[in-house]
Amino acid sequence: MDELKLRNVHLQPVQNQIRHNTDGLSSSTLVLRRGQPFTILINYDGRPFDPLKDKLVFRIVQVPLSVEVPVSVSGNPSPSQWSAILERSAPDPNAGRTQAVSLFSPASSSVGVYTLHLRVETRGSIKTHVLGQFTLLCNPWCQADSVFMQSEDLRNEYIRNDIGLLFKGSPENIDSRPWSFDQYERGVLDICMKLLQLSPQSQADARKDLQNRSNPVYISRVISAMVNCQDDKGVLMGNWSGKYSDGVNPSMWSGSADILRQWAATQFSPVKYGQCWVFAAVMCTVMRALGIPTRVVTNFNSAHDTNANMVIEEYYSEKGEKLSIGRDSVWNFHVWVESWMKRPDLDGGYDGWQVLDPTPQEMSAGMYRCGPAAVKAVHEQKVNAPYDVPFVYAEVNADVRIIIIRDGKILATKVDKDRVGAMICTKRPGTMVMQDITAEYKTEMDGMPFMFSSDARGGGGTAERFSRSGEGANGRGVRQGVGVSLQLLKAPVVGENLSFIVKITNNMAIPKLLRKHVNAQNKEYNRDPTGTFWEDHDDLKIGPNETVTVKHEISFTEYMLNEAMEDCLVNLAVVIEDVKSQERVLASGEYNISSPALNIQIQNEYSVIINTQQVAMVTFTNPFNVAVSGDLIVAGSGLLEEKVQMRLTIQPRETMKRPIRFIPWMTGAKMLHAFLELTDRSTVLRGFKTVTVQAA
Repeated sequence: MDELKLRNVHLQPVQNQIRHNTDGLSSSTLVLRRGQPFTILINYDGRPFDPLKDKLVFRIVQVPLSVEVPVSVSGNPSPSQWSAILERSAPDPNAGRTQAVSLFSPASSSVGVYTLHLRVETRGSIKTHVLGQFTLLCNPWCQADSVFMQSEDLRNEYIRNDIGLLFKGSPENIDSRPWSFDQYERGVLDICMKLLQLSPQSQADARKDLQNRSNPVYISRVISAMVNCQDDKGVLMGNWSGKYSDGVNPSMWSGSADILRQWAATQFSPVKYGQCWVFAAVMCTVMRALGIPTRVVTNFNSAHDTNANMVIEEYYSEKGEKLSIGRDSVWNFHVWVESWMKRPDLDGGYDGWQVLDPTPQEMSAGMYRCGPAAVKAVHEQKVNAPYDVPFVYAEVNADVRIIIIRDGKILATKVDKDRVGAMICTKRPGTMVMQDITAEYKTEMDGMPFMFSSDARGGGGTAERFSRSGEGANGRGVRQGVGVSLQLLKAPVVGENLSFIVKITNNMAIPKLLRKHVNAQNKEYNRDPTGTFWEDHDDLKIGPNETVTVKHEISFTEYMLNEAMEDCLVNLAVVIEDVKSQERVLASGEYNISSPALNIQIQNEYSVIINTQQVAMVTFTNPFNVAVSGDLIVAGSGLLEEKVQMRLTIQPRETMKRPIRFIPWMTGAKMLHAFLELTDRSTVLRGFKTVTVQAA
């Protein structure tokens, strides 16, 4: 009888990837998840396979590591090592003989790209064949995997979902921005694997790196460093200068694929430019692609405590102008990611969500990276737990010491224990709305016990009462003679006036002469304000136990000239001085100016069918008193193969309508998003529409 002769081997990518929940991921290789079997078909000619005479041995290679896996005739797979088991044999008169083999990877396998070899040993010959490559990912569907997640809904949200919302602005006026994670876009998965292959750890010791890649704690630290370019051939270069002429304004990115493809296309040169939400969104893409459940998180009023004393100092002049003194700061918002994994390196109880921050702020073990810091460890103040828990704890819990000074002398001081970490949020699974997760990080009374306490809730627009002595006073049990608060009348929108009221209360049974100083400054979300662009000063008399309300309005033309770019805010502050007692009280708030939204409507939105042309209408009414021009860009992963771009000029109060035709090529929840960059306004307008694409 003819000798057994291999004809070909079929890796069955369609069937295997559906079973492994990797269908839709674009790669030059078969894409699999660890801890789960996959089946290949061996087609051969000649006599039937005889396990007594013939031997099949797979060799699974990750240079410089490899493992040989002999095929067993029967038995169960090993949970701790690679194994292969013979399945059925089916002769085919047209295709010779077919033998199915199931290969099993342990749930602790290294994440990466493997090459699969097959050695066929018969009595007459030994021949080795290269069968191809496969990419092995973490497996949150596998209970033995350290990223296992119980809920199918959460697995779909934090692994398979490719659309999201990023939250920005301020706690009082939260803006949401659509983002396309793009993990299904052409070539993106292969590029994500390059972050592991090009890391300093891999370049220094490939063998050790591959062995460590079984652990998502290790993987996440590598990716946290590789998303920025401070120490390595990382993806993104940060820029907070406001000058982006040699790159892309961070506000103009709307998805991860453009960034990752540009990085790969330029021989892995850093992409210019990113800021915190861009770093976080790209890391979310990479982690989801690698199979690690991940979500993007925003911390409003995020402390950057450079000297690690858990206190951020803010200085104001006696006339309410916020001063740039010191290196510590409170960002109006900061964006990071959380990834879901077990933490066997910690004492029990710290599995679950872990903070990871790829924005290059501080070094962790010699590299610009942060985490994984267990959210539960942050909540429990377990500051000795690796990695970087003290830094994250300070970001959500630091105290703010507010100081009024004149000629270098402290006039009044107060500690606000409630402003930092005022709101921590993410996207709610299965929806396009916000989910408040503040309670996962902090309790109502969080704060260091040796710090001063506050007698009022902090945050934008609330009163801060001060002791005159400044040092060591906490105001407990002392009723201030004057109270003040500041309140916006409505959430500010570009094109409208900024209206607010100042409410002053005399808490004493005697009349008072007061001086009122109101001040407005522009600021970016991550730094102190620039100079004053609007102010108002006057004296007022207030009767015993009287409350006076004063309305102020800043016209759009006054703040428009200073509202230079997206993510700028207005810092409002009012200082009330009691002329006789010299007591001073301050109320302040920082408010972002929201841009008008684009509106997107999809015809027959509840019957959108794959591979069938659909029409969306993008509309916008110009709220300005002058004509505006800009580029309208519409994109949608799984909906549009290429972005649609057009130049527009819109007259005052004119309504623009533009139809967008698209043919969906993927099923499931998808997002069409549009943005219009107004070239003469330095403003970006956005809108999005989600749609469920149904099978034909």
